[in-house]
Amino acid sequence: MASSSAPKRLKTTPLRIGTHNGHFHADEALAVYMLRLLPEYSGANLTRSRDSAVLEECDIIVDVQGVYDGVKHFDHHQRTFAETFSEEFKTKLSSAGLVYKHFARKIIASRLEQAVDHPNVDLLYQKLYKEFIEAIDANDNGISAYPADIKPLFNYHSLSLPSQVGALNPNWNTPVDQAGEDERFEKASTLMGEAFVSKLDFYAKAWLPARDILIEAFEKRFDHHADGRIIVLKTSIPWKDHLFTLEEEKNITEEKRPLYVLYSEGANKTAWRIQCVPESSDSFKSRKPLPEAWRGVRDDSLSEVSGIPGGIFVHASGFIGGNKSFEGALEMAKKALEI
Repeated sequence: MASSSAPKRLKTTPLRIGTHNGHFHADEALAVYMLRLLPEYSGANLTRSRDSAVLEECDIIVDVQGVYDGVKHFDHHQRTFAETFSEEFKTKLSSAGLVYKHFARKIIASRLEQAVDHPNVDLLYQKLYKEFIEAIDANDNGISAYPADIKPLFNYHSLSLPSQVGALNPNWNTPVDQAGEDERFEKASTLMGEAFVSKLDFYAKAWLPARDILIEAFEKRFDHHADGRIIVLKTSIPWKDHLFTLEEEKNITEEKRPLYVLYSEGANKTAWRIQCVPESSDSFKSRKPLPEAWRGVRDDSLSEVSGIPGGIFVHASGFIGGNKSFEGALEMAKKALEI
């Protein structure tokens, strides 16, 4: 009886993930969480150790052992390691990037409830690496986002996820035992994992559906302006990334690129916004800001200075403004193009 029941116990035993103990970082914290998103590693136990023999008993090992084989071992610390996400990227992968590269398609497909080879899965696979995972890889590999001779205007490091993970490590003067350290690591893993899932859900549920809306509005831009410099959306959506992608795909030259995007403030609201297209998706500089004379002006004063009724506001930097009606917002855009 004992021998016949043994295989059943083996089948129901959770798989085990291995990583190093001691000071932990954002990359292995995220790697562990992503693995647990996979059906086979859901509820997996975790072993944190520097003992090679103990780690080799695990089903998969991340960020330790000095081996990368894409099957069981996912470490990036070895001297010869040079793996990147693809030829498009130069950033060497961390343990998070390695796990993402090998398993993220399956994670994304499960979240979307679509086949692994569905085009949307690949689109999000590429997007999420570029917008989230690469920064984790760069941070762990000591790669700065800026040249060394550029001094930041303020300290932003304490706002980053890796910094928050670092703060979860035990303080030097308040040591904890291994169980306490592991508990802190699990908090760090949850922190990183929830940020990852939140980002994935945004791209899957908001960013991706917005693409079709933006494509339709892009094709209809000549309905509102002879040169197609104004795009009209029925509601506010995440449009910037999609617009720049479309412009690149369709080889839109600089002199024909849209400069303003109009959108309603929401259901049952008559007011509309006019927003300037930035020079790039992460830039604060607009291709063509709203006129200087309008900036920082509100309500009747704005209507008077612009000569357009229904003015609500124009931001002091000129990147966005508002009008009480679609017709007013469209007139603001057209007039701004002429100034």
